[in-house]
Amino acid sequence: MKIESLRTHLLFWLLAPLAGVVLVNVFSSYLAASNTADMVTDRTLLASATTIAEEISVIDGVIDVQIPPAAIEMFNTGHGDLVFYSVRTRNGQLLAGYPDVPAPNPHEPGAHPVFYEGAYRQRPLHLVALTHPIIGAPEESPVTVLIGQTLNSHDELIIDLLRGSIEQQVILLAVAAALVLIGFSRGLAPLMRLRDAVLDDKRDALAPLPTTSVQTELRPLVEALNEYKRRVRAQMDAQRRFIANAAHQIKTPLTLLMTQAAFAERAKAAGERKEALSALQNSARQFAHMVNQLLTLSRAEPGARRPRHERVDLAETARLVLEEFSGVALSREIDLGFEQAEEKTIIVGDETMLREMIVNLVDNALRYTPVGGSVLVSIGRQAEMCVLTVADNGPGIPPDETPRVFERFYRVLANGGEGSGLGLAIVREVVAAAEGQVTLRPPPTGHGLIVEVRIPGPVEENSGG
Repeated sequence: MKIESLRTHLLFWLLAPLAGVVLVNVFSSYLAASNTADMVTDRTLLASATTIAEEISVIDGVIDVQIPPAAIEMFNTGHGDLVFYSVRTRNGQLLAGYPDVPAPNPHEPGAHPVFYEGAYRQRPLHLVALTHPIIGAPEESPVTVLIGQTLNSHDELIIDLLRGSIEQQVILLAVAAALVLIGFSRGLAPLMRLRDAVLDDKRDALAPLPTTSVQTELRPLVEALNEYKRRVRAQMDAQRRFIANAAHQIKTPLTLLMTQAAFAERAKAAGERKEALSALQNSARQFAHMVNQLLTLSRAEPGARRPRHERVDLAETARLVLEEFSGVALSREIDLGFEQAEEKTIIVGDETMLREMIVNLVDNALRYTPVGGSVLVSIGRQAEMCVLTVADNGPGIPPDETPRVFERFYRVLANGGEGSGLGLAIVREVVAAAEGQVTLRPPPTGHGLIVEVRIPGPVEENSGG
């Protein structure tokens, strides 16, 4: 059963156990009513049997049995009960009453009455057997008085007692439900006020909600909402900065393209026109590179793509990327090397974005490495981490600017180059999505930069063999 309302949900879980208790009480009341009805019936039967036994006498050596009307009339309760009785001697001689009234089995005459259940003429009975000594008739003494009553009064008494108990229990349950509803209305009032605060049009939609005016139980919820709003605000601020920076960064190359196109249009000499068109093509390539990186960064942002859990061979992916950049490295006379450890470097993640991460690391290294320099890509493993290292002997990054190079559109001006300032930002987003770490450090000797990426890789999937 699906319960949408919190009020209904709480009411159900409060009243359901209470209803169970009521059912247990009703059953207990039934047992008590049945015991009470048994006791009343037993006392009435015993009183009637005693009355009959006390009227038995011996006249001229013969036992005389007189059945007092009061002994029978005491069973007249208006429920149509039938009464059957018999009086027998010790030898089984019937002195009065019905001849086949059932006797207790087994029954030995004694001083105490015996109560039992039986049936007579296809009617269930509640009976008593009472032995009574007779003075003056030693051979027949004692006599046994058997008297039984049908169960109409007995059952009606149980119903009357049980009906009263059930009515009390139902009234108690209804009163409890009403009090619980009233309590819920007052108890849920802070939650309703919190709802109104969230929906208040006059408030800033992302402004934090106050936590001091809410109950302790609601405080974690409010704190979670505030944390969520804080992350949304941070993301929106980042998007606004990204859009503003992107607009600025795109505007500059577009202006340059328009200027170069206008210059090529005005150029009269073939050499000048060719030079202008070459510059125009170069600017267009840079602009296309920036747009591609912007698209890559948008895909790398949290929530931009559905999470993927693909098995990725980090070494094989890096090798394919290096093959793509081999032409660029040859054209600039850069030694592009690759080292791979014996252990397998299988990780689980988004293969497309992990490839983009390696592309940007290698592209950055080649862009800032001078002609005749070297770039070395290494893949290895340390415990449960797969380690990707890209080392170059370019100008490196000044220590005071290292914390900022992961910012979008940030470029180290002293290094020159034609980068867009988005490469390391893309790397950071991809590594964060893979629950890894990226660090920058200078080489032990000389100049340059070492970028180290550490991404978790399960040992059982990376064992050699």
